[in-house]
Formats: sequence, structure tokens, C-alpha cells
Amino acid sequence: MASNEELFRKIIAHAKEYGFVFPSSEIYDGLSAVYDYGPFGVELKNNIKEYWWKSMVQYHENIVGLDAAIFMHPAVWKASGHVDAFNDPMIDNKDSKKRYRADVLVEDFILKLEDKIEKEAEKAAKRFGDTFDGKMFRETNPRVLENLQKIQEIKQRFYPALERNDLADVKLLIEELGIVCPISGSRNWTEVRQFNLMFSTQMGSVNEDANTIFLRPETAQGIFVNFLNVQKSARMKIPFGIAQIGKAFRNEIVARQFLFRMREFEQMEMQYFVRPGEEMKWYSYWKDERMKWHLSLGIPAEKYRFHDHDKLAHYANAAADIEFEFPIGFKEIEGIHSRTNFDLGAHQEYSGKKMQYFDQELDERYVPYVVETSIGLDRTFLAVLSNAYREEKLDDGSERVVLGIPARLAPIKVAILPLIKKDGLPEKARELMDTLKYDYRCFYEEKDTIGRRYRRMDALGTPYCLTVDHQTLKDDTVTIRDRDTMKQERIRITDVSIVLREKVAK
Repeated sequence: MASNEELFRKIIAHAKEYGFVFPSSEIYDGLSAVYDYGPFGVELKNNIKEYWWKSMVQYHENIVGLDAAIFMHPAVWKASGHVDAFNDPMIDNKDSKKRYRADVLVEDFILKLEDKIEKEAEKAAKRFGDTFDGKMFRETNPRVLENLQKIQEIKQRFYPALERNDLADVKLLIEELGIVCPISGSRNWTEVRQFNLMFSTQMGSVNEDANTIFLRPETAQGIFVNFLNVQKSARMKIPFGIAQIGKAFRNEIVARQFLFRMREFEQMEMQYFVRPGEEMKWYSYWKDERMKWHLSLGIPAEKYRFHDHDKLAHYANAAADIEFEFPIGFKEIEGIHSRTNFDLGAHQEYSGKKMQYFDQELDERYVPYVVETSIGLDRTFLAVLSNAYREEKLDDGSERVVLGIPARLAPIKVAILPLIKKDGLPEKARELMDTLKYDYRCFYEEKDTIGRRYRRMDALGTPYCLTVDHQTLKDDTVTIRDRDTMKQERIRITDVSIVLREKVAK
């Protein structure tokens, strides 16, 4: 069984070899933490986008879409707090010359303590068997209590220090906890300093006269500044949502782990506008709905968990992450936030324009509260790919690599394969291809043995292969092969569309 690190390397290599993801500008040695989606990666990415958009916009009468520009007036980012507060605490190790987020170093230390608690509980469960009481063990075991107290003490000191921007105390805490650099193993740290994550550029034909503007670090602000435009033009009544898919840019201190943390990435966000005082009801509703969506992808429930935030962003009164178990561990894939009325209120103050909604039922005007769902498209892509990748040993002793991507998301839905490249089989296969290509993303291939072509389609995640053979010419039937079971059955060509419609919807 491959280790998680080895598995992650295999997934990255597979993604490149089979045209899912390439390092950007690779012929010039690449660009750190920037990636290009290849022929099959772009299909999977688009299918995820379409599935999210349908579930969010098409299936909800009170949610509409938007596509806001990447460039926005600089005052937007002042009002949103990004100019002053969109920072990460940065620390360098003097020996390895490697840079780290100071908050991640401390939070990783806390995770190690939590892992120790879980390991103690697992050992005790094995020792005591059916008589083991996990709750009582965690409440009475001295080592567990010691680690729980340590975690509590770290949190009570660490998060207030971040709130106060007391970076000296953050460094002192790192030193007192004995946190070492993973590369050098030393504790030779620089001071902690804040690092703004926004990319800036100039807009204007002459550089001297140019205004400094920013590449947006999130897509949400495009929704907030268009709140009144959308509400009035689409005649929306509260509660209602505005959804958007788009690029965002963050100059991450530590950008790594393949698609998980990139400097240019894509978000799928929905801002849901509600009455003041009803935000917690809708926050709970969307937490539940979003988890249902993830589970509808066909990924096992144990791969997901909620993580409620101890430290809230400046705009939030409640926040939770949906975390997915990547090969690199449980990491955030989506955030659900109750943003209060901070954003609309801030834009009202900075712009001088009233960002209010007149509620006819209540006969009053107010600045709406907002519940946000924000999912990383690239991280969802990585989750689908990670969950799908598997290596199988077959009954005949051979091996295959297969991507068990759900059929509705698969880059290619069906491959059309003539058994051999003669005897009229390619012509018959082309006829079938021309019939199906208007409804499904199809792939035609006639090179190599049929066995090799099946393996190639398995590695691309293609759920079904249709093989045209000599019997096809006699009775107008083809073989349909299932990727996961490798079972084959003959069906009539006239029934192919009906069978595929039923199978691909799964």
C-alpha cells in the first residue's frame, strides 16, 4: 500500500501524463504554484463548474448568477478591509532560508497534540475492547488531560495575539513550543512580520499617471458592489442569492501542495442575502446543503468533516469549513460564513451610496445580512482526482490504473472503439460517433490493441467504451464496457443513447 506522500506524487504524475494538469510555462522551468489544465483536465473542471452552477442557480428560483470583472476600483479593497487586514504572519528560518506562515506552524503543532490524544484513545480502545468508554477516557486520562490543557493554553494566547497583531508574542510562542523548521531542524527564526497577499498592478497608458489597482483576492466583492444592480434588475426578494464562478489571485507566502494552494485559482461562490436576525438560521441551512452537494459527487462521507472556526475573520459572526481528506490530510475545500452586514455596510460608508433593501412585508429598510458559501474549484478538482485514483491487480495477474470519476463529471463520457482498423469497422464506428457527439463528450480511437485502448480509457476515467466489431456489421449491436466492473454486454445501436442517458446520469 503506497504511503500518502507516495500516493500524492503518483496522482500528480498521472495528472500530467494523461493530460489533466501541466506545470505552467514548463519549457521555461515553470512558474511556482501556477498550473495549466490540459485537454482532459479542462473537461473535468468544466463539468464540476456546470454541476455546481446547476445545483446552485438552475435548481433555486431565488439564486441568480453574475460574472464580475477581475479589476475593480481600488476603494473596493479599502472598504472590504483587504488593504489593511488581508495579511498573513510570515516567518523565515535563517538556516534553511525557507519561509513559513507563523500561524500554520502553531496550528500544525496543535494538530500534533490532537493526534497524540487520538492515538492514546486508539491504544486504550484496543486494550479494553468492548468495555472501552471513549468519553470517560478523554475526561480522566492524565496524558490526554495534559495535552488538552496545553491546546487550550496555546489557543488562549495565540489567537488574541493575532487579533492584537502582537507578532513578537507569536514568535515567542513558537520559540517556547520548541517548533523547528521541517527542513533544517533548527529553531533559528527571524522576527514575524505581516505580508499582504494582494497582487498589485498599474492601470493607465503612462506609468507616471497610473493608478495602482489590485487583482482581486476573492470574487465576493464583485457580488457586493453589484447587490443593488442585481436585486433591481432581476426583481429579487429577500432571501435571495447571487452566485459567481471566477478567478482570484493571492500572493501566497507558501504556495505548494500541487493544486491545493495556488497563486491563481478559481472560486465558486454564492452570497445569500437575508433579514438581520435570520442569518444563523440560513447559516445552518447552507452548511447542511453544501455537505449534501459534496456527498452527491459519490465520494464517501468519511472523507469529509466540518471544522468550526475558533478565530473568525473580521467580517464574520460564524464560520465553518468543509474539510476533505486529501492525501496530504484533512484540508479545507469549502467555507461557509455568516458575514453579517459588514460588506454592504462598509461599501455604503465608503461609496456614500445606500446599500439597503426595502422589505415590503416588514415595511422597513435595512442593510441585509449575508451568508456565504465559497468553494475552491481547483481544490474540488483535486478532491475528485484524489478520490478517483486507484491501482488494481486483476485476476490474470496484470495491473491497471483507473480513475473512478463519477460518470456525470468524467471528462469523456464514452469512447467509441473499432475492434480493428479495417473491414469497414472504422466507418461504422464513425457513424456511431457522429450520432453521439452532439449529446456526449466522446472520444474516438483506433490505434493499438483493444486491450491497450481500454486501459488508456480507464486511466482517463472514461466510464463506458463502445466497441464496434464484426458482429456489429451483421446485427447492428455493439459491446458496451463498464470501467469499474470491466463487464461487457451487447446492446443494439438504436438503444445506445437511451442506455447512456441512464448510465451517465449516475
